[in-house]
Amino acid sequence: MEQHCGLITGNKEPVPLKSISVTLSINDFVASVSATLNYENEEKVPLEAFFVFPMDEDSAVYSFEALVDGKKIVAELQEKMQAHSIYEDALSQGHQAYLLEEDDYSRDVFSCNVGNLQPGAKVAVTLRYVQELPLETDGALRYVLPAILNPRYQLSEPSAKSCVNIKTPIVPLEDLPYTLSMVATITSQHGIERVQSNCSLSPMQYLADDKTSAQISLAEGHKFDRDVELLIYYNEVHSPSVAVEMGMQDKKPDSLMGAPSAMVSFYPDVPEVETSKACGEFVFLMDRSGSMGFPMNNQNDSQLRIEAAKETLLLLLKSLPMGCYFNIYGFGSSYEKFFPESVRYTQETMEKAVERINYLKADLGGTEILKPLRKIYKARSIPGHPLQLFVFTDGEVSDTFTVINEVLFNSKKHRCFSFGIGEGASTSLIKGIARATGGTAEFITDKDRMQTKALGSLKFALNCSVDDISLSWDLPPGLSACMLSPEQTAIFRGQRLITYAQLTGTMPQEENSGEVCLKYTFNGRSLENRVTFSLQPKTNASFTIHRLAAKSLIQTKDLGFHETSERVKEDVVGISIQSGVLSSFTAFLAINKELNQPVQGPIAQREIPRPIISTSCRAHKGCKKGSTSRMKSSRYKSADLAFDELEFSSPGNRNAESLSMTQMSYSSTKKNDDKGFRKNVFMQLISRQKANGSWELDEDLAKILRTNLEDIMTANPVKDGDPSTWATVLAVLWLHANSEDLKCEWELLERKSVAWLHDHAGSSIPMLVRAGSNLLKLPVTPAVFGF
Repeated sequence: MEQHCGLITGNKEPVPLKSISVTLSINDFVASVSATLNYENEEKVPLEAFFVFPMDEDSAVYSFEALVDGKKIVAELQEKMQAHSIYEDALSQGHQAYLLEEDDYSRDVFSCNVGNLQPGAKVAVTLRYVQELPLETDGALRYVLPAILNPRYQLSEPSAKSCVNIKTPIVPLEDLPYTLSMVATITSQHGIERVQSNCSLSPMQYLADDKTSAQISLAEGHKFDRDVELLIYYNEVHSPSVAVEMGMQDKKPDSLMGAPSAMVSFYPDVPEVETSKACGEFVFLMDRSGSMGFPMNNQNDSQLRIEAAKETLLLLLKSLPMGCYFNIYGFGSSYEKFFPESVRYTQETMEKAVERINYLKADLGGTEILKPLRKIYKARSIPGHPLQLFVFTDGEVSDTFTVINEVLFNSKKHRCFSFGIGEGASTSLIKGIARATGGTAEFITDKDRMQTKALGSLKFALNCSVDDISLSWDLPPGLSACMLSPEQTAIFRGQRLITYAQLTGTMPQEENSGEVCLKYTFNGRSLENRVTFSLQPKTNASFTIHRLAAKSLIQTKDLGFHETSERVKEDVVGISIQSGVLSSFTAFLAINKELNQPVQGPIAQREIPRPIISTSCRAHKGCKKGSTSRMKSSRYKSADLAFDELEFSSPGNRNAESLSMTQMSYSSTKKNDDKGFRKNVFMQLISRQKANGSWELDEDLAKILRTNLEDIMTANPVKDGDPSTWATVLAVLWLHANSEDLKCEWELLERKSVAWLHDHAGSSIPMLVRAGSNLLKLPVTPAVFGF
């Protein structure tokens, strides 16, 4: 157990946190969470327990209470500095006090202080919050209960008040003194298809015959050693909807919490464009800090973060359209870039970039993202090629608001697509920089395919922009809608759009309806989506929609404790206290003055430990932040053998590329694992594709296709044609027949290949496809080539 800040006095002293219990209620795409922390002081001295925990930055925390000896003490939301002062005074007077607050430097880190915990005392502290659930590319709604808080690297002068700077003690999993229990109830009008998790669950029980309600729970005795992730699949998730919620009866009818609130969910029908003809400047900003050398999570077969990032970077590079511009930056304590300035995407520049990707390591120290960001923004713009920035990081940055504000300041000149790699990535940083520019944010753990999400974001970036976005309401006379969400700056194909509004005026007494219309312009075409909804507001004891609306409003104004003007701070404090939703400038405070006698003697401080996270924690223990951890154990070396059966003989860079791609394969791959082997062959095939989308006809391609070059040449029906057209047809056929489950990863590559074939093979494509299908014995039709 590590000793930091004088809070830990010995290795074997008991700590006060005994268990965490979570009650989760998911209604369609909104989650309501109640988390209870059970403390018990087994020591002979009074304690002040201190617990730092991560939470999704979109969470609207609205309730904090304590149960002491059967007596409930409900906390009040107050201005933060005032709450701190009262808390300290209460402790000095011997009262029991509790404080919950956001960190000054990041919205996704919270701290809970349980002051004056007497010897033998048992206290249950409960916090409640609501949040929207993000929609994954495969249609799943994703809920995460974070267990891992990565140490945040310092960008600027450290704050003594910041809880991200305090290192919590680390203990082996078997010595972790608390467990986690969680029960989740899920309801949806669309019907619940299935629920998946990275943790052991009890069998799902349907609570209704039509499968619109179900319940699951974590297996008993679960140790909170990893993020708990639930993927919820409904039968239909893309239906637009409007939910109207009744306001609080004791509030003014026209106030934020007194008036009815509406949550509007749209799935805009944005047409698809020909991505091979799209243009842009694509800059990839890759985290190469020491922590990127750790595994994605604490599972034994987890891939290293840097290796997953390199694999993904190669796929993105191969998927870029001809004629665009690109560059690649690596950052840590310092930063490096592949080219002095962005270069045109050609075969030559692509090969140079691929060669450098092969040798990328997690060797650049800390996580200082601000310097390369400013360098990118200062570079000259390329006319006709809008900047599209892709950021890959494990998110270990403490000065989150400073980074977000830099991105926001430059938001009009680019879009940012961000990716949090591994458990513990900062949701505040990843979501904040994407939201500031109208981009998208994704979170990737070992279970997810980073390539799938990255290629999905590239599709968004390649699509033409949607213009003239507006939302209009058709409501009965005397009723109007006041928008609480910021104006939408970007709409992507397949993306969900959620916005909040306040309904002011006179609600109709009888059954009535309203209509909301989303209008936008795309490639000169005027498009719109409409949805009709009931104007009979529903009651909700948690006032979920109101609090999510308040959180959305706070996020647009709250630029961080040190970046927000005093006038705006006052505005945020007012919204926060009125809605009961925690902000950067408020804190929950509860004081119990009814102790039998004042606490005697000094208070000992204790921090709640976190578990060792497999290999990564061994690295934490043996190296400082910023050192290069190789951690290449035998389980990683096994991946190097995945291609024993395919001995490639190409000279020069291609040999290096082949070797590198073998080393970047998943560590869990075994020769007898067919799916894993196909994944490796897929990466080998992709690594040989040219920038224009074609393949060369050579021995290496023949080995990937598991045939010989002579047979391929003999089967070519167009003997006097370009051999590359025949090779490209065979490669695309192989992708369709052998990697259909990875289609989201090679879809853009295939489009580029098919476009190239139409330009170079034309009417002979159907004949080439039939001959290729016969040669490879693959049931693929010319329809996949646009015929």
